[in-house]
Amino acid sequence: MRALTYHGQGDVRVDTHPDPRIEKPTDAIIRITSTAICGSDLHLYDGFIAKMKAGDIIGHEPMGIVEEVGSDVKNIKKGDRVVVSFTISCGHCWFCEEKLYSLCDNSNPKPENAAAVMGHSPAAVYGYSHLLGGIPGGQAEFLRVPYADLGTVKIESDLPDEKVLFLSDIFPTGYMAAENAQIQEGDTVAIWGCGPVGLFTMKSAWMMGAGRVIAIDQVPERLKMAKEQCNVEIIDFSKVDDVAQELIEMTGGRGPDRCIDAVGAESHASNMVSAAADKLKQTAHLQSDHPYVLQQAIIACRKGGTLSIPGVYGSTATIPMGPAMNKGLTFKMGQTHVQRYLQPLLDKIEAGEIDPSFLITHTEPLENAPEMYKKFRAKEDGCIKVVLKP
Repeated sequence: MRALTYHGQGDVRVDTHPDPRIEKPTDAIIRITSTAICGSDLHLYDGFIAKMKAGDIIGHEPMGIVEEVGSDVKNIKKGDRVVVSFTISCGHCWFCEEKLYSLCDNSNPKPENAAAVMGHSPAAVYGYSHLLGGIPGGQAEFLRVPYADLGTVKIESDLPDEKVLFLSDIFPTGYMAAENAQIQEGDTVAIWGCGPVGLFTMKSAWMMGAGRVIAIDQVPERLKMAKEQCNVEIIDFSKVDDVAQELIEMTGGRGPDRCIDAVGAESHASNMVSAAADKLKQTAHLQSDHPYVLQQAIIACRKGGTLSIPGVYGSTATIPMGPAMNKGLTFKMGQTHVQRYLQPLLDKIEAGEIDPSFLITHTEPLENAPEMYKKFRAKEDGCIKVVLKP
């Protein structure tokens, strides 16, 4: 099969690999019909995620047609059309029974790698380093799906791929980010990042009763989409001196009730001195994370507010814990418990409450993936979300 392959920082290529096969009775093999490039894939591309190896197949937002199932798979069969969860979960460990699926104890076949860095291993993730299992990813023609009964949702309607594909990751991730923010009716919610996760977080914040949503970014096309598609107020952080103070002033001195970091490790500073200093640290391998959003959110958030973090980080973020503690902030974060949301969010799509395809800007053959990574990374040609067609 053809699959997008990691060869080092800034170097991905479409190579030929052996077709996947059933390895365990709970596996399925999926023929991919659509897959997408995620913003967190750029963390791999830019070299911010440890334990990547040349030859790894990347990608974690796939869907397709079931080609084969293991003997223990009961919920799906050959010919079914399914979306695949980016997190891999066994369904029967203590964490899965508590519906904390992204914390599964059993799906990472190399838990010692993550445990050495984090203390414990979270669930495995497709195509996302050997910290998270080294499982071949979904920017490919075929995919082996472990624990396929729990890790897929069947699409039984004639909805096109583009309307259901993002159940694999970014729609549930945005929804859980809004849920983690503990939004109350009428709350003011500030969301950093108008990329795909941020846009779904905005849509979800309105679903949960937000009274006001403010989005922060600097890319004109992303700000435009946030304003027009999500009906939010916007801050172009390249045009303000201090994002936190701007938010405090916009809320009459109180600060937003809920702050959501939908950016993660590669955020950009509005203060060029800070940006230059961190660039030097990065060059000297002293710092890989750029925690500007966390810093701004802690200062901006109202006392007793909540900070939700769906953004991906490594292990070097320096954040102002003193202000967070003294302001009594609540932090909620983590990889998405996707399986918890698959059917409820599919129901919302089928009911017409949301059409997730609104954010697709580019649809390309899989063979064009390396070029699209470069375009997405540089935010060229209005590139917000790329769907690849194997």
